Amino acid sequence: MSLQSKVVLGAACVFSASIIGYVHYKQNLDREQMHSGVLRDMERRQRRKQENLYVLQKQIDLAKELKKQQDDNIT
Repeated sequence: MSLQSKVVLGAACVFSASIIGYVHYKQNLDREQMHSGVLRDMERRQRRKQENLYVLQKQIDLAKELKKQQDDNIT
């Protein structure tokens, strides 16, 4: 085998190995990013739930206060 053919074969092997390595790296990176997106969604849902509970409690307190004022005005 000539030197030129050995160089071409070596370059092709290195190029192929580089592509395979990059694809595996990119797959792992994409998988991690998707997982972090799921975690962010769960945190966002939890935050919204807490905010909704807070608003609901404020509404309940305001309704009680309004009812108390109405009862005081009636008597």
